[in-house]
Amino acid sequence: MGSSVFYHQLWTIGPDREPDAEPVHYAAECAVCRARSGDHPTAKQAREWFFSHAGGHPEHLTYRLLTAEPYRAWRRNP
Repeated sequence: MGSSVFYHQLWTIGPDREPDAEPVHYAAECAVCRARSGDHPTAKQAREWFFSHAGGHPEHLTYRLLTAEPYRAWRRNP
């Protein structure tokens, strides 16, 4: 049987600001039927979907704006 050494490391997590980070994107979702727009680069573009969905479903009155922002974890120096 082998042996292992474990030690405590401090980690932090925060927005990924690296040059190769994924872009932030937005989507709209109907809270009634869970229909969802595609991903959009701006919140304004995602919100436009609300109107097209509401036009076809006037009884659907509640929505969500979903934001996906890339995050990154890294070890902190003691």
